[in-house]
Formats: sequence, structure tokens, C-alpha cells
Amino acid sequence: MADRRTAVVIAGIMLSLFMSAIEATVVATAMPTIVSQLGGLAAYSWVFSAYMLTSTTTVPLYGKLSDLYGRRRLFFIAMVLFLLGSILCGMSQSMEQLIAFRALQGLGAGGLIPLAFIIIGDILPFAQRARMQGLFSGVWGVASIAGPLLGGFLVDQLSWRWVFYVNIIPGLLAIALVGIALRDPARAPGAARPSVDYGGALLLTAGVVALLLGLFELGTPTGWTLLAFALMLFAALLWVERRAADPVLPLPLFRDRLFAVAIAQGVLSGWAMFGSTNFVPLFGQGVLGLSATAAGTALTPMMLSWTAASIIGGRLLLRYGYRTLALAGGACLAAGAFLMTRLTTSTSLAYLMLCLGVMGAGMGLVVPAFLIAVQSSVQRAKLGTATATLQFSRSIGGTLGVSVMGVILTAQLAANLAAAGISTATVSLGALIDPGKHGAAATALDTTVRTALAAALDSVFVAAFIAAALALAVTFLTPHGHIAEQAALIAAAKPEVTSKS
Repeated sequence: MADRRTAVVIAGIMLSLFMSAIEATVVATAMPTIVSQLGGLAAYSWVFSAYMLTSTTTVPLYGKLSDLYGRRRLFFIAMVLFLLGSILCGMSQSMEQLIAFRALQGLGAGGLIPLAFIIIGDILPFAQRARMQGLFSGVWGVASIAGPLLGGFLVDQLSWRWVFYVNIIPGLLAIALVGIALRDPARAPGAARPSVDYGGALLLTAGVVALLLGLFELGTPTGWTLLAFALMLFAALLWVERRAADPVLPLPLFRDRLFAVAIAQGVLSGWAMFGSTNFVPLFGQGVLGLSATAAGTALTPMMLSWTAASIIGGRLLLRYGYRTLALAGGACLAAGAFLMTRLTTSTSLAYLMLCLGVMGAGMGLVVPAFLIAVQSSVQRAKLGTATATLQFSRSIGGTLGVSVMGVILTAQLAANLAAAGISTATVSLGALIDPGKHGAAATALDTTVRTALAAALDSVFVAAFIAAALALAVTFLTPHGHIAEQAALIAAAKPEVTSKS
């Protein structure tokens, strides 16, 4: 692909990536205003859950379908679904409508992020790809920081509906840029049309939906029933995929040691990182007594260090083996997670930022190392599937972490309060997070509850540390090698897959 067209494609991809990354934080900022106007406080969490459910479920499907039908077509489909969902979300007249349209928006979002990395893997050689990872991480970091600011500005100056409408212009521009410059390789004359594993796609989708719904209800009879159903669906999926001509789930790839380690590490690191960070605002407000804004700023060093480490790590990959970078990142993630287990009611905000900064640096080294290594070790026909599956592993790991750690928090907090002689029915975490003027007795109660909450969150962070330690242990199984060697082996095995139109 010509340099000019490559630059145009990268601009379009980065625009779509920024739009996807900023969506989560910008909507979270607007949600209190949305609830005040549409009502439906009881359904508050489903505005996020519906989006996460559809966006997570569709990630591996987009990867496989892009291998079969081309990146360009799937990118257009994902963007159109995302923009249509955004427009309808902005037009919502009830919370039920908003939840339904967020699910539609998630159907598109599930393709935008993995397709961005898949397309970059297609159009750039490994050396340029390693350098681009830092730039892509920078886009993600800027979006994470700018999201709350943009959300607050739109809500205060215009309307919460513009939180969704703001996607329209950059989305259309991204479609135009990618449409003009990206060309998928032409199919060889006389080549058979790709077969679609409809059975595998249906079982995979149903299994992931059941798994996520079960995790949302973890600890309840409904949750356990859904998890058991998900297990049966996944067993059926394995049976079907072993017999499929072109399976949607890349079972043969799991026989490759590098790919298997990358997936296992992705699940565990996603659990540790995304699981623990979801509870940081609660610790900041409920234990340290910080404002919502101050508690939110604690996450800023994580994104900054993640971005910086990605930029540095991408360049170091050109000189050192991917195993070395992955081990360094895994060690940082485990160290930061261990420091999180030392949090107390007297912890300073600076210490909390340090912990998250170390964890972010770890992820900044690990993610590009495994992503580029895996992309460099598979044939182009499997690149989309491999990339999307790797992205999917971290998403599922984060969901597992949040769900399991949420159950731990609830159980430990109840036990700690009972040990202190306090009934959970008399405790309001909302009042604790935003305390008014209380008398001496109320202040004493707040102190006891804060101590109980701190101890419960300590158990949560211990679970995150265990996941991070396991992720580091798994990383030691990574085979030795250099990305240049992997790319050379693939090129020598089947050189025609590297050609671009």
C-alpha cells in the first residue's frame, strides 16, 4: 500500500479508536443527568451492561468475519451500527429505549477496536507496527482523560444528548478516510468462496451472552444457572468446532504455545487490571473521603504510564525479544497489584496513584508485546481471528474480575459489619460517599463503616494481586524469540499472504 494511502487509513483508524475509547467515560459523566431526566435509576447499571454485553460478545465474530470477507466491509458495518446506535441513544425518550439503543451501539463498538489493530497488522510491517502501538496507546490515554471533561462540557453547555450526537461527524469522517484509502487484497481467480461456520458463531455468541449475564448476577441462583448453561454451550461449541471446515473459534491456534500463553495471560492481566480499577473510585470516596473528581483523578497516572510504557516498549521490541518485554510488564503489574494490597484508611492519594501508575506501566509493556508477537506469528488468513481473540481474552478477564471481586466485596463487607455489631440494613454507602453534617454518634458509625469497607476492599485487591501473580507465572511460559524472526518464518512459509493491493 502506498505511503500516502497508508497514512490516510491510519488517520481513519485512529479516529475510530479515539471515538470508541472516549465513549465509556463520556457517557459515565452524563449518566446522573440522564437519570434525572429519563428516570429509571433501578436500570442505571444496564446502560453500561447492555453496551458491554454486545460489544464483548461480537469481538471474536468481527475478527473471523474480517478474515472471510475483508477488513474494509466489516469496518463499514461496525461503524454504521455504532453511529446508528449513537443517534438513537441521543433520541431516547425513556431509560428502556436508551438501554436498547446502547446495545445496538455496542454491536458496532465490538468491531471498531479489534478491527483497528487488525488493519494496522495488515498494512504495516512489524517494525512500523511496533512504533505505531505507542501512538495508538497515546490516543487511548488522551481519550480516557478527555472523556470526563468533554462529557461535563456537553452536559453543562448543550444537552446530555450531545454525548451521543458528538460521534456522528468523526464517525462519518473515519468511514470516508478508510473507504477512500483501504483496499483489501483481491481474491485469487477461481478461489472457493469462504464457508461460514454458522453453528459455531451461534453457539459462541449464545455462550458468551450466557456467561456475561451469569457474571452480572454472580452469587445468585439465576447467576449460577446461567453459568452452568454457558458451560454446556461452550462444551457444544468445542464439539462443533472440531468438525467445522473453517471454525469461528481458532482451536488450531491454541496448539501454538505463544498464542495459548498470550490468551491465558490476557485473561489474568485483564482480571487484575480492569477488575481492580473498577473499585478504585469506591476506595477513594468511601474510604479516603475524596470527592468524585479527586477519586477519578487517581486513575490518570495509570493511563499516562500505560501510554508512556507502550511508546517505549514498542521501540524496545525492535531490539529485544517479546518474552523479555512481557516479563518486565508482568512484573510491574504484579508489583503494582501487591502495593494495592497495602492500602489502608490512612493511605494518601499520592500512594494510590503510584500503585496504579506501576500497574499501568506493566500493561503498557505487556499488551503490545503479545499483540505484535501474535500478529507476527500467524498467517494473514488468521490474523483477524487471532487479534480479536486476544482482545476478547482481556475483555472477558476484566468482566470476570469485576464480577468475582464484587461478590468478594459484598460478602466481606457484610462479615466485617456483622463483626462490628452493625446491621447492613442500617448502612448507607451513599451517605458514606457523600456525607452530610452528622453528630458524634454518626461520625463514629462512619468511621467504623469506613474501616469495614477498607478491609473488604483489601480482600478485593488481594484477589487482583493473585490474578496478577498468576499472569506473571504464565508469562514465564512464553517461548523465546524475536518478532523479526516470527515475521520472517511466516513470510518464508507463505510469502503471498503479505502482498497488499
